[in-house]
Amino acid sequence: MKLQRWFIDFLRHEKASGIILIACTFCSLLMANSAIGESWVNIFHLSLFNFSLLEIINDGLMTLFFLLIGLELKREFIDGKLSEIKFAVLPVVAAIGGMIIPAFLHFLLNKNTITQAGAGIPMATDIAFSLGILSLLGNRIPLSLKLFLTSLAIIDDLGAIITIAAFYSQHISLIYLSVAIIGWLILLLANKYNFSHSILYIIGGILMWYCMLQSGIHPTISGVLLAFAIPFKSIKNKSLAEKFYHQLDKPVAFFIVPLFALANTSIVIPSHFSEHLISANAIGIFLGLVIGKPLGITLFTYLAQKIKIGKLPDDINMKLIAGVGMLGGIGFTMSIFISLLAFDVPQLQDISKLVIIISSAIAAIIGWSWLAFSIKK
Repeated sequence: MKLQRWFIDFLRHEKASGIILIACTFCSLLMANSAIGESWVNIFHLSLFNFSLLEIINDGLMTLFFLLIGLELKREFIDGKLSEIKFAVLPVVAAIGGMIIPAFLHFLLNKNTITQAGAGIPMATDIAFSLGILSLLGNRIPLSLKLFLTSLAIIDDLGAIITIAAFYSQHISLIYLSVAIIGWLILLLANKYNFSHSILYIIGGILMWYCMLQSGIHPTISGVLLAFAIPFKSIKNKSLAEKFYHQLDKPVAFFIVPLFALANTSIVIPSHFSEHLISANAIGIFLGLVIGKPLGITLFTYLAQKIKIGKLPDDINMKLIAGVGMLGGIGFTMSIFISLLAFDVPQLQDISKLVIIISSAIAAIIGWSWLAFSIKK
């Protein structure tokens, strides 16, 4: 019962943060294309401590976003629904399908071109937006479907993190990487021996972040590694991981992620924008999110049931899973983040971000409409 209350509060929280994200995105696009557009865009390129404001947000503050994701993953694997095989199999299989098919569609269209690196862009699902849209349907949606989407989105985030670490890190410095790994192993050892003083993990996390930054691997990965080193017992026992989670939850949802949206959607829409919409990269992102995501999630879930490696709860059918698959096409935060890593050319980044926003909006409308009609029926 306690877990169910926590989950309902979480959904309300996701709904609010999703609305704020939409508002920030709209305001940022409006400002960038207004009379003060140049000044607005330049704000995020101001230098502070040898870093631009954009770098501070994307490389620094977003590490806390990844730390929060890591803490969610850890909690679900240890004490949540993903700790039970019968509940974990289908969301895991669905998430894998929802990553493979979109990436394949983009790769197929962009193979051997400069935009081939964008194959990871349509792989991601934005947990805040997708759950926010689902929560608009209220208690007409079965709780088990909400749990399915949450588990799927969390596994999806893990896949995105692995993708970033494996494919979007370059010029690796083995010395700094080794120091970061040694620091992480020390924190894991401290965890094993029940050392729960937060200052050790804070200082260790900062050092890991710096070494990751210098190593060439994107520094936000240090947030995930730190999460798995922080002691966690269970939801009932207020462990250090739970304390960190509750301290970060609201600031990340209502400050860091909206700030990320403001900084990364301050895009000046080019005069011939429609021409860019028919590029292979744009079509690959659109098809990946709007078609690939629902196809991968629905098909892999169906096949997993057919070969009897998983079973849906009694109050969920494949029609509802298809609706969840459509909501899975809401990429936004993670997709925009990967587009920044995939391309060095600012114009490619901006076009990719605009297509992500358009595709995510279409996926949200289609997914909501499908589920609303399915429930009514």
